[in-house]
Formats: sequence, structure tokens, C-alpha cells
Amino acid sequence: MSRSKGFNCAAAVRGLIPWVLIANIMLVLYYLTATSPVIISPTQEEMCRLSMEQTSPNVLTEVSNSKQKCSPKVNIMFMKTHKTASSTILNILFRFGEKHQLKFALPDRRNDFCYPQPFLSSQVKDYRPGECFNIVCNHMRFNYEEVTKLLPSDAVYITILRDPVDLFESAFHYYHRAVPFTWRIRGENKLSEFLNNPKAFYSPEALNSFYLKNLLFFDFGLDNNLEVNDPYVMEGIRYLSKRFQLVLIAEYFEESLILLKDLLCWSMEDILYFKLNARRTSSVSRLDPEMRTKASQWNWADWKLYEHFNVTFWERVEAYGRQRMEQEVNELRRRNAEMSANCIEGGNAVEAQKIKDTHFQPWQPIGEKSIMGYNLRKDIDPKSSTICAKMLTPEIQYLSELGVNLWVTRLWGWLKDSIL
Repeated sequence: MSRSKGFNCAAAVRGLIPWVLIANIMLVLYYLTATSPVIISPTQEEMCRLSMEQTSPNVLTEVSNSKQKCSPKVNIMFMKTHKTASSTILNILFRFGEKHQLKFALPDRRNDFCYPQPFLSSQVKDYRPGECFNIVCNHMRFNYEEVTKLLPSDAVYITILRDPVDLFESAFHYYHRAVPFTWRIRGENKLSEFLNNPKAFYSPEALNSFYLKNLLFFDFGLDNNLEVNDPYVMEGIRYLSKRFQLVLIAEYFEESLILLKDLLCWSMEDILYFKLNARRTSSVSRLDPEMRTKASQWNWADWKLYEHFNVTFWERVEAYGRQRMEQEVNELRRRNAEMSANCIEGGNAVEAQKIKDTHFQPWQPIGEKSIMGYNLRKDIDPKSSTICAKMLTPEIQYLSELGVNLWVTRLWGWLKDSIL
């Protein structure tokens, strides 16, 4: 009996070794890329002082909508939130920026701006104080004062939210192996075990714990550990309402893109997309009403945030016109279906193991390959090959094409896939 217990203990210890290694590797990479979190009020010399006219390329032409002609907006801050279909928006922005030779503020050595540190302008690749950019769109922990140093004063600030319960389920699936506090959860349904007693598996000070509580609030630079009915939650929401001109809703993605097109004065061609970074359906945990209630209570700040901006979103849809919106959404679906037929082998996404070209292989979570991707048609029309490939390219590969040296991200990817 004692030999059996000794064997089980030894096996358990061996099982923990890779996870301890993960934690240590993450800490090393974090400190390798960390910058000092000192925030200094921007001086006049540090600020971008150009107007839209001075940063807009001449190649852009006016676009006609049903009401009037307008000039496309090119100075954009997209606050890329986690697990909200934001990678698809990112691809749209990358393509628009490349097409019109706009200037991106890009991260350095990795695919985010030293997340989860608060954003600093010094985290931008090759940044010089006073330098101006057109587009900022990679993952960061939002810091408005630092972002304003990079963009003209007329820049448009946009972001995207998702139902916090579904976001929490997705984040738990994707990140829980990177949160050491959750390694103690037993049983097949780890998500339910967590929700039944979240405080047993969560500590605000624990490594990467922010992924598992009010992740949206954290991404926006706010306190993600505020309790239910804390007045600072509404204060944070009011703060964000003043900063962002448009908040998209992932559950109404097509309607969101039509509002984005209208706000930025873009064309329908500019917002065509393929859904990127999506999980296979079999990996999604179906939460019953009781678990959904527990998840919304645990992520109460995110729920209030979503609730507020869901209301403002539909107010904008009403102002745009329901019938007009329906027509535009149908046209977007028609154009997207055409692109899918022209570009994608089989017309649909496939599981990671079936992706033939590594260039189109998306980043995968630790320990599994649940993120789907695409295969480019071999018999594609040469005129369409470039745009099709761009639309299918995941974030990591696209950043490399834009000139970012992603050695930290690639090192972590190699360790994650080869060793862990």
C-alpha cells in the first residue's frame, strides 16, 4: 500500500514539473521585456501635434454614403480586448493600413505592448518622443494618457466587447493552464469547479490571475477586483464612455462593422473579413443557467460594462436605421460569401491539424490545438491571391510581415509547442 502511495506521489510530482517550468519561463520572459512602469505627464515635445490632414495620405478619396460624401478616417486607436473577436478587427485594420500606406505603432519583440503592464509609449517599436502614428491596434493594458502621445488629437477611439459569461468561458479555456492557482482544480469540468468556489482558486496577486476575473475591466486599465455594487465600477464605465467614440459588440459583429464603416467613412470592401482565431465547437463548455449566473456574478464589473455599452450600441443602430442596417448587413454577408468561395479551400475553417501551410497556422493555447484556421485555394485567381492571403493571415504572421521582430513570442511559442 505504501509503495502504491509513493508511486502516485512521484507521478504527481513529475506531472507538476512542466507546469512549474511554464510559470518560471513566463516570469523570465516577462522580466526580459519589461519596461519601467513610471508614468510621466506628457510634455508638449512628447505629444503628437499633427492634424488628420497632415497624417492622411493623398491616395484616399472621398466615399459616398446615402446622406453625404465624407473623407475616410485614418487615425485610429483600436483597443484590442481579449477573446472578443478582436483578432478579426485587427486583420481589417492591418489590411486597410497596408493598402493606404499608413503608419502603425507596433510592439517590439512580441505581439503585444508588454501586456499586462500598463501601456507606455516607450513600448512602441523604434519610438521617438513627438512621433506621430495613424493606427494603434495591438493588445495592451489601456493607458489613455500614454496612447494620446502617439496619435493626432482627431483620432477615433474604438473597441469591442463580448458577453462577459461567454468571454469568461473562453478565457478560462484558453488561459487557465497559464494561471498556476488553477492547477489544483480536480475533475473533468474544471470550469464548473472553479465557479462553484472561485475564491479557492483565485488570488488577485497570483501570476496571470487577471485572465480569470473581469478581464475586460483589466484590459481597460481598471481595477478588475472590484466587488459587486462597488461605485467605482460605474465611475470606470463613465470614464471609458468619454474615451471611446464607438464600442462594438461581438455578438452583433456584422452590425458592428457596418457602424464602424459609417463612423470611419470606409467602403464595404474595407470591412470584408474571415473569422480569425475561432475555437472548434467541441472545445466550448456549455454553461447551464446556474453556472451562467455564477459567472456573471464573478465578473460583475465586466457585466455592467457590457450592459451599458450594449444599450448605447442599439441606440446607434436605431439612429442608423434598422432597415438600412439590414440591407447593409445582407450586402456584407453576400460579399463575404463571395470571398470565401474565391479564397478558402472547402469554403470553411478547418482544425489546426488540417492546416497545410504554417503561414496560416494560428497561435494555440498551452496543451492543445483548439483554434481553427484556413487553407488557401490552390486554383485561386492570381488577381485575388494577395488579398485572399492577407485575409487569412493570423496576427503573429501578419506582424512579421509588417516588420516586427517577434523573437520573444516565437521563443515562447517554441517552448510551448515543443517542450510543454
